Amino acid sequence: MSFRATVESMSKIMDEMGITELDLERQFLFGVYRKHIHLSKQQAAAAVMPSFAVSENKRPGLDAPASDEPKISGHVLKSPMVGVAYLAPEPGAKPFVTVGASVKSGDTVALVEAMKTFNPIKSDKDGVVKEILVSDGQAVEFDQALIVIE
Repeated sequence: MSFRATVESMSKIMDEMGITELDLERQFLFGVYRKHIHLSKQQAAAAVMPSFAVSENKRPGLDAPASDEPKISGHVLKSPMVGVAYLAPEPGAKPFVTVGASVKSGDTVALVEAMKTFNPIKSDKDGVVKEILVSDGQAVEFDQALIVIE
């Protein structure tokens, strides 16, 4: 079966089952490739190629109007780039921070991987981690809220 046929088959199954998100992970000698894919209903039915996988349509919580977004109180650390967020330095390691942990300005609280480069996300404020808004290995957009500090 060709790669295209495999993607079309998977997309059809996902559409039939109502699945709109998929996490892929493949381990190589040089590291682990992780990809979070969010499909809109229209994209799942189209099943063109894997490049369609990242939804360009409006997604709840990311592109919703300000009135629909939950109010976040506290200082928000945002992603400086599009990439994949990691909450620990390596798979299976202790996370950089947890909810309730104290952080100081300059402490690394997460990593955002973009173009095979791991970029540290550092706290720019002393405080306590109130909320972690992303999961480990989640795809993030530019200026997306990652962590809330009080």
